[in-house]
This record gives sequence, structure tokens and C-alpha cells, in this order.
Amino acid sequence: MPATPAVEVLDLVKTYGAKRAVDGLSLTAPAGSVTAVLGPNGAGKTTTVEVCEGYRTGDSGTVRVLGLDPRRDRRALSSRVGVMLQAGGAYPAARADELLRHVASLYADPVRPDELLERLGLQAVASTAVRRLSGGQQQRLALAMAVVGRPELLFLDEPTAGLDPQARLATWELVQELRAQGVSIVLTTHAMDEAERLADHVVVVDRGQVVAAGSPTELTRNGSEGLIRFRAVPGLPVDDLARALTTQTTIEEVAPGTYLLHGQVDPQLLASVTSWCAGRGVLVEDLRVEQRSLEDVFLSLTGRELRT
Repeated sequence: MPATPAVEVLDLVKTYGAKRAVDGLSLTAPAGSVTAVLGPNGAGKTTTVEVCEGYRTGDSGTVRVLGLDPRRDRRALSSRVGVMLQAGGAYPAARADELLRHVASLYADPVRPDELLERLGLQAVASTAVRRLSGGQQQRLALAMAVVGRPELLFLDEPTAGLDPQARLATWELVQELRAQGVSIVLTTHAMDEAERLADHVVVVDRGQVVAAGSPTELTRNGSEGLIRFRAVPGLPVDDLARALTTQTTIEEVAPGTYLLHGQVDPQLLASVTSWCAGRGVLVEDLRVEQRSLEDVFLSLTGRELRT
């Protein structure tokens, strides 16, 4: 019999006045895996996760967390679910160590607070008031507070935002260790490399709905056959280049001076690209056939315009 999903959301709707923040959204986070929920600002992912955490109530739809209703069964879930908020949730005047010990005291079998402080590089600031910690240190303390109770399910909201590379790596390693222990993790992040490295399952949300879901490999493989990336001077007339090529292709400038070409890749296509550039005195650099990144997929699904 298959395991009960860690999180199930079916046809969730949430409105704020005239704005429909979540519009019939459905997703599943499998048990014992890392599920990354991705989306632009205002896409509805944070509202959806907050409903799953029990902090908000949907207008309609069904939400189950470890098989239970996150609002009605909140008391039963409190010892089984850990939540890391991006901001807030800590007493600013409390010392880091006393706050973590207080949270640990609420659970029957917590991780030793000293062990977590050491693991997350907080031992040197253990006696420092929360308000005097740097942003990155507060992030790591919030993570420690979320995992100290040995949760079955962990919600992480932008867990590495503002962290330096060393702290980011330590956070990734902890997440991977928890997953290996069977903990289910739902992760919201804007860092595509983070999702690609950590997630077993990715859900892309835009305008209140799921627009794609699957493993990172599935999402990046779909439509990725025949992908060429190269660098040259910015502002090449990509429509002219597409017309000059011998096969049906599309080409876009994904960043200044970086070009992505979709088509049937063969020696003739590669020769045509370099020949067209040479005819205009343009030097092609770093030309390679490759698979799409998760960031490429995300931008193709949600667009490139800035969101407020």
C-alpha cells in the first residue's frame, strides 16, 4: 500500500478582496522526499504553504498534512511538523541558546541544542541576543528551531536567503541528511540551483495555479533535445540568425551576450551558427550542446517580466 503523501492540496482557492491569490491549485508532496515549490513573486506559493502550515484558511478546496487537516488537527500536528519562517518567530531580546533550549523543551525527544548550534556555526554567538545576530545567523537559528523537535515534516521558506556560501552548504547538507532519515521536506526557494540540487520533486506555481510538476530531470529533459548555448556580443539580431539556419529553430538572448538555440542539433546546424557569426565579424565563445537548466524551464513557464 503506498505511503500517505506528506502534503496533499486539491483545488485550493484563496482570495484577498478582488485578488484570487490561489486559483484552484492542486499539488502533492510525496512522503520521505524533498518537494520544492517554485514561483515568481505573487504567484501564490507562499499563501499555499501558509495554508498547509495552518496559518491561513483556504476559501475552498481540500488540504491534508500527514493525512490531517492543518487547522482542525493543529494540536495533533504541532509535534510532528517543523516550520522555518523567512522572518519572525523569534523573541528579539532572547539569547540564541536560551531560545533554542526553550523550543527543544516543548518536544519529547529533541535534538541536543548544543549539537545544532555547533552544526550550524552558531556556537560563538550562542549567548548573543537574537536582535544582535546578523541576518544570516538569524536564518540559521530559525532553521535550528524548526528541526530541533525531530519533525516528520519540515516546511522551509527560503532557508538559504542571505547566507554566505559556507552556511548555504551547511544548510544543504543538513537538508540532505534529514531526507536520508525519512523526513519529508517542503521547500520554497528562488534559488534554482538549490531546487535542482536538493529536490526530488518540483512544483512550479504561477498566477495561483500549478503550471508544471515533476522531478528536476523530467522538467529539464522535456523539450531539451537540440539545445545549443553560446556567448557572443550582446544584441545580435536573433530573428535574422534563425532565418539563416537550415533547420526549424528558435533562438533567444537569455542574458546579455548569452544565446539559447532550440532545434535539431547536427554538424550542419553548428557550422551554420558559426558561419553566420563569422560573416558579421562576431566571435562565438563557449558554444556547447547542453540540457536545459531548471532556471531555463522556470523562465519559459513563467516569463521574464519583473513581478512586484
